[in-house]
This record gives sequence, C-alpha cells and structure tokens, in this order.
Amino acid sequence: HSGFSASACFVSPFWNICTFFSLLFQNVPYGRYASSVYGFPVNVKFAWFIQEMPSLFLPLALVLWTSSAKTSLLPNQLLIAMFLCHYFQRTLIYPFLIRGGKPTPFASFALAFVFCIYNGYMQIRYLSHYAEYPAYWVSHPCFIAGSCLWLVGWLMNIHSDHILRNLRKPGETGYKIPRGGMFQYVSGANFLGEITEWAGFALAAHSIHSSAFAIFTTVVLTSRAMAHHKWYINKFEDYPKSRKALIPFVI
Repeated sequence: HSGFSASACFVSPFWNICTFFSLLFQNVPYGRYASSVYGFPVNVKFAWFIQEMPSLFLPLALVLWTSSAKTSLLPNQLLIAMFLCHYFQRTLIYPFLIRGGKPTPFASFALAFVFCIYNGYMQIRYLSHYAEYPAYWVSHPCFIAGSCLWLVGWLMNIHSDHILRNLRKPGETGYKIPRGGMFQYVSGANFLGEITEWAGFALAAHSIHSSAFAIFTTVVLTSRAMAHHKWYINKFEDYPKSRKALIPFVI
C-alpha cells in the first residue's frame, strides 16, 4: 500500500508539472492544432478508440480477475462505476459518433495511450485494492457533492459533444460557432464538463490519485479552452463578445 501510494505521489505530480510547462509553449497537437511535426496521421476514430481503451478494459480486468475485499464495499463500487461509466462512453460510443474530424498525430495518440494505461491502472488499482472509506462515506457531504458534480460534468460533456457534432449539416464543411447549452457562456463547454466531472470524482474519492488526475485534466483542458477561445475570436467577426473561454462570466 505505502509503496503503491508513494510511487503515485511521485509520478502524478511529475507528470502534471511537465504537462504544465510544455503547454506554456505548445498546445496539445490534435484536432485543429494537429501538425505533421508530431508524426504520421492516425484516423481520428481509430485513435480515440484505441487510446481510451486501456482506461476501460484494464480497470475491468483488475476488478473481475483479481480478488480484493475492497470491491465489495459500496463507496469503492460507486467510485469504480463512475470511472468506468466515463470510459465506457469515451471508448465504445464517442469515437463512433465523430463526424469527419482531422487525423491525430501519432505522437499525441501514443502519449494518450500510455497515459490511459498508467491512469486507468492507478485509479482502479487503488480503489479496488487499497482505498478504505468509513461505512458512512456514501452519506458524507464530500461524497454527495462530489458525485453530483461528477454527474453534472459528465452530462455537460456529453451534451456539449453532441452540439459540436451537429454544427454542420450533411455535406457542409468548415467551422461554425457552437451555440446552445453551456456554449452560450463559454467556448470550451465540453472541456468545462470534463474538468467538472473529474473534480467531482476527486472530491468523492478523496485520494491523492484522483486529485492528481483532476489537476492533470484541468491543466490540459484549460490550455485547450483558452486556445479555442482565441481561435474563435480570430476566426469569426460575429463571435459573441460576452462568451468567456472556460468559466462563465469570469475567464
């Protein structure tokens, strides 16, 4: 237990710090920011399916094929279910709904794949074998508030992705201004949803591992939301002036 937590305490902050400083100079190179500098292009549907897969199937294998009394405890079960619910949608549904989409550079795809192996294992190994919560934890304000935040973020993320997918009618090309849902307030509604989701998960799980993941997600997606906002303003003269990048009415 101590060895597992110690390694996670070192690797996760190190990954977060490296990510933060790299994003000061270069946005994550996929989607509209893709570049041939980062390797040959990978089909976007294939890339999303394969890179997210370890965060679904590795945790499932840990839960189903390893024995641990922790998986019989309700708080652990609910937290594992939250994690798997996200990655079920991200792996088996989201990639196959993508319409068009620019190819992903191989370097971005490979890094995402490695991260999903590490993070999927770290989160669920901890929850299935080591995490200990008091019997009342599911009724604790932190768990209730965290679970509600997770659900709101998950639904916001899915709804925002739906809006983005349906911006263009069949046969249309080019970029359009997203409208509706949280896009009325921010340019990065899908990113805000995912940040909210993992912040809620971290609050409910109350662990170094979940907190590190929430921080990593926030660092990466805040950078992307700011870049998207700047891109939209430069691209569209009629872009809504009141719309912020990530946090409604703030930034």
